[in-house]
Amino acid sequence: MAFPSDFRQAQPADQADGLRRLFSVRSVRFIPVVSNPFVQHQDQLLHRMMVALESLGLYTLMVDASERSPRVREGGFDGLAKFIEPRSDRRAYLAARGLPERWSESVAGPRGFLRAIIDAAPLSQAVLLHASAAELARLLGSGEQGLSRPRPLVLCDERADAVTHAYASLKRLATEVGWREHDMLMSAEIDAPASWHVPGRLAQCADLFFGGVQNDCLEIVPTRPATWRAAEALAAFMDSALQAGAAFVPASQRRPRPGAAPRPISSPSLQPMV
Repeated sequence: MAFPSDFRQAQPADQADGLRRLFSVRSVRFIPVVSNPFVQHQDQLLHRMMVALESLGLYTLMVDASERSPRVREGGFDGLAKFIEPRSDRRAYLAARGLPERWSESVAGPRGFLRAIIDAAPLSQAVLLHASAAELARLLGSGEQGLSRPRPLVLCDERADAVTHAYASLKRLATEVGWREHDMLMSAEIDAPASWHVPGRLAQCADLFFGGVQNDCLEIVPTRPATWRAAEALAAFMDSALQAGAAFVPASQRRPRPGAAPRPISSPSLQPMV
């Protein structure tokens, strides 16, 4: 995991303890989800990821800047809060196609978009940032101070176009911003046994051609109701993705470096998990 030294802690005693430590300072975890327009059941995968994070007790925002997301109407650049759609008490959705690019071209730059998300949804603890590899590289890839480098989560299914797109995305992230480690969420079908071999083939190609490493992979069947065991597995998978997410810490919350004069810390708008 590519966390700053401030985030390195001893192994947590349990999942709840791990979440308390994760949010012991006012930080927001951005989980980069690499969009794949060729995955047939992509919407169901995204929904289940949000539900899994909600089951961990987290306020979750889905920022959908993918190729299929609706475009934000004119005026979204001035304020995102009015475009956020509540989906439950702890889940919300923001259609944001085109916004990262517009922000990158502004004076605020890519980090301005991340700050605008935090300002628009101050309760959010986990942000699923669903976008193309190019957009994610632009937003999260430079590793500036205050933002740890994440491990992206790649979506795929057994279709040839989806596999090709997933591989191209992994290669782009590895060559452009040095992200060589990834997780994979595989949309599988019971009657399509070939789908169960795709993650291994992709991991093999990534390792062979650009030194890529598949950290974790979970295969789910989105067309069938989730069993208790499947929901538990997805919650554990998303907890791991959260731990490896990009930790965005506002300047007022960053701990001073050794020898630096301490700065006052404002009251956090998010309380530690209990």
